[in-house]
Amino acid sequence: MKRKHLLSVTKKDFDIQTFRAGGKGGQHQNKTDSAVRIIHRDSGAVGLSRNDRSQHRNKKLALERLVKTSKFKLWINRRVHEIEVGETIEAQVEKEMNPNNLKIEFRENDKWILKE
Repeated sequence: MKRKHLLSVTKKDFDIQTFRAGGKGGQHQNKTDSAVRIIHRDSGAVGLSRNDRSQHRNKKLALERLVKTSKFKLWINRRVHEIEVGETIEAQVEKEMNPNNLKIEFRENDKWILKE
């Protein structure tokens, strides 16, 4: 089965912040901006890494952690659904809440009766 390309996430979709990691590791870790925080703007998901002395490895780890977050996975699933169906979940709910689609029932003498 051939896969089709639904959406792409680029570097422009993220805020990449570097800062000093602090803690154990001595002077090198305290003086360099080796820790990395990556924030996906649309979903609000955050990936953080300060384990390594290298900023490049920390970027890779932070991105891997961001992709594994439930916020990011939920955002991906919603985007895929919007693309496949052609409308957002909110628009579908709004369409179903249209007065023409609503049915009103009431209970009388232990029986549900549809109001016409």
